[in-house]
Amino acid sequence: MATIFIDNIPYQVQDGQNLLSACLSLGFNIPYFCWHPAMHAVGACRMCAVKQFRDENDTRGSIVMSCMTPATDGTRISIEDDDVREFRAGVIEFLMINHPHDCPVCDEGGECHLQDMTVMSGHVYRRYRFKKRTYLNQNLGPFINHEMNRCIQCYRCVRFYRDYCGGRDFNVFGAHERIYFGRCADGTLENEFSGNLVEVCPTGVFTDKTLRKHYTRKWDLQTAPSVCPHCGLGCNTIVGERYGSVRRILNRYNHEVNGYFLCDRGRFGYEFVNGSNRVLQPIIRDSSNNSKNSNQPVQETEVLEHLAKIWRSSKGIIGLGSPRATLEANFSLRSLVGPENFYLGMSEPESKMISRIIQVLRSGPVHSPSLREVELCDAVLILGEDVTNSAPRLALSLRQSVRQKSMEIADRLKIPRWADAAVRQAVQSKKGPLFILSPFATKLDDIATETLRIDPNDIARFGFQVAHEINHEAPEVADLQPNLKELAIRIAAALKQASMPLVVSGTGSGTLSVINAAANVAWALSDKGEKAGLFYTVPECNSLGLGLMGGGSLRECFEKVNSDSVDTLVILENDLYRRAPAEMVESILRKCKHTIVIDHLFSKTIQKAEVVFPCGTFAETTGSFVNSEGRVQRLYRAMPETGEILESHNWILEIIKTVKPDATDHLLNIDSICESITREFSIFKPLLELAPSSQFRAIGQKIPRQSHRFSGRTSMSANISVHEPKPPDDSESPLSFSMEGYPGIPPSSLIQRFWAPGWNSGQSVNKFQSEINGPLLGGDPGKRLIEPSTGNKWNYFSDIPEANGHRDKEWLALPKFHIFGSEELSRFGASISERAPKPYVGISSQDADLLDKKEGEKVSLVIDNVLLNLPAHIINSLPRGVIALPVGISNLDGIELPAWARIVENSNG
Repeated sequence: MATIFIDNIPYQVQDGQNLLSACLSLGFNIPYFCWHPAMHAVGACRMCAVKQFRDENDTRGSIVMSCMTPATDGTRISIEDDDVREFRAGVIEFLMINHPHDCPVCDEGGECHLQDMTVMSGHVYRRYRFKKRTYLNQNLGPFINHEMNRCIQCYRCVRFYRDYCGGRDFNVFGAHERIYFGRCADGTLENEFSGNLVEVCPTGVFTDKTLRKHYTRKWDLQTAPSVCPHCGLGCNTIVGERYGSVRRILNRYNHEVNGYFLCDRGRFGYEFVNGSNRVLQPIIRDSSNNSKNSNQPVQETEVLEHLAKIWRSSKGIIGLGSPRATLEANFSLRSLVGPENFYLGMSEPESKMISRIIQVLRSGPVHSPSLREVELCDAVLILGEDVTNSAPRLALSLRQSVRQKSMEIADRLKIPRWADAAVRQAVQSKKGPLFILSPFATKLDDIATETLRIDPNDIARFGFQVAHEINHEAPEVADLQPNLKELAIRIAAALKQASMPLVVSGTGSGTLSVINAAANVAWALSDKGEKAGLFYTVPECNSLGLGLMGGGSLRECFEKVNSDSVDTLVILENDLYRRAPAEMVESILRKCKHTIVIDHLFSKTIQKAEVVFPCGTFAETTGSFVNSEGRVQRLYRAMPETGEILESHNWILEIIKTVKPDATDHLLNIDSICESITREFSIFKPLLELAPSSQFRAIGQKIPRQSHRFSGRTSMSANISVHEPKPPDDSESPLSFSMEGYPGIPPSSLIQRFWAPGWNSGQSVNKFQSEINGPLLGGDPGKRLIEPSTGNKWNYFSDIPEANGHRDKEWLALPKFHIFGSEELSRFGASISERAPKPYVGISSQDADLLDKKEGEKVSLVIDNVLLNLPAHIINSLPRGVIALPVGISNLDGIELPAWARIVENSNG
């Protein structure tokens, strides 16, 4: 700890900080623009000036930039000295000379860091009366709106996009006072994290184009803490709602998970909530005519009465859960049908991989790191995972991890790590070891030490050999090629030399042996005394939670239906056509006399259902997800229940009340569901400590979802009544659908917005942190469920797969994920679908020559007796004999990959 003196009062601060970070951590207000807590200091804007004194006898002092001055023991400064106040006011006046007078119509108005800092600096009157500098704006794609005239040249955007995210299609152009931030020409920003420019920019240069479609002033949004549903990482978000529709998603800071940033799918994937594909009313269909045109919207009482008749006449009922539904909804369904009749609702390969991941994480000795801990790792091996497309926010953390090793250069030169420009100048392009084994090129290849393009079985074999080279107790691959063995030795050496090595793998390759190989590598490192990490990606927001709850596989479910012991199938938030081949699904649905679906989007499965219950999306749901790290987190609904839409678990509770009236004493609301879960599953005990119960009150008040400036409460419903309506009640959370309530900082799991007096923008997060870049006050949201086992002895996996080799006139078809289009929900949003690829078959340039195919020409192929006719897409990085099919693209749903494909000749089209 260091002692610094601020206006002659001593304060204790952490060593190794700059003065700006230290003062903000202490709660002082110092204006700034170019500094960002994740990107650190470059000293460009000159706004954070303070006066520094040599000692207690120095009365004159000198003006310094607090972001560029270390907070060393004995430092004396003044924040409120007249000279520095005048200096800061002068700086902001010059910055505002060319800034337009458009605050009333600016998208950023009311949530603008520039507004806050202008007021904080005391600049209140514009003396400049001459012509302002102006620019032409660019079309940057469906996500970001560009208004260059508002720029104050803080350089945050280009530092984030290029230095932090690795983007290359955005830059700064010009010189002197004619500086332009954008692309060399109009065009969609290609980086997967471009949406963060909306929050990184302190002005209104980059704003949310999806919000602009249905713009609402920021203080008029009703907001709630949530968790992103679009992958398994569990990034924390804030959902903003107005007039019954979601208007935007913001990052919700969580020190251990997503920090300050989201991927574009997480930020802009919400549009499906407002889409035309929503199920809005209960539906009953004539079971003899289950086409989509026979929809009969009915009321809640009628559909429950119909369901009661089905229940009484059914000879057997089974339930299919969902990895995108909450723990509470899945457990409620399990309680409805009975544990022996509950099935996971995941494809057979996916179910096996999730089970193996849970087994490895629970019984093995290696820690599963958070995304923050990933950033601290100094050597990384990625086995079979295209991280940027399957778990995007992890890719951003990995970009920071490759800087750890090279930071030793800055340490030797005694350059503080927070001096970003000096550190990058010293380090240049040097990076730490990152090795990527994948069937095709990935977006992380530009920072990789070495890459290897081989199919999943060969990736697994290579991983087994790396483990053996680390620890000879691990099994060896005897027939590995000599050049691959040499590479394995190099990778093993790099991992052993690291202080925090990391192995990354997951379900993306569709191959169980890759997951086993990753476990062997991490276990071998641990056995040698290394502080290793093992990070598995999982496909959906609650894949791990559903796996921990357990249940039968999808294949077992189908076998039970075929045994004629059941005739009723209850499906929770699941489209079976994405999980299994269409022919198999249709056979099962025909076999079942009654199919009941609870979901929020129309799907092929819903088109075949007799009864449909419309449930809430993530924005209309309170519940819990377990992320890939094993961290359980709570999300809260931002919108009150409207019409006939209920949360999934509430629909199931209504069904239980109807068909099992004597079994409802322990399942009354979300609190009682969580208590029941913890009684049945000891691993979920942290659920009770996850967040305050619905009875929590702060000084007798609920936490308001609406801001204290919320407007229009009467006029919003004036077409119904001129009287202000009573706010909807939320009996399942300590949050209220009102602007009245506790005005202070709530518990971290209930933070519904970041705001503080004088800090209207998202930069106010510093008022909610225990220290800058540190945990939130009271600790970060979420509780870890899985910790490494230290007492048990593990056995290395020894089932080394055979090499696939090449088959005559057959190609190995592999899954290829896309950040836009592969995920089930976000692809229904207009902006995301604009970025999603069309169906294609990826082939290598060698195979294209062999087949005499050019880009875009049709290729006919047969997989598991399914004929596909797709345009060719040449992927030069693909190994010969391997083809790639995009995951989640509509007409490719349900195909289990990897699989061998036969290409039909003479298929030009």
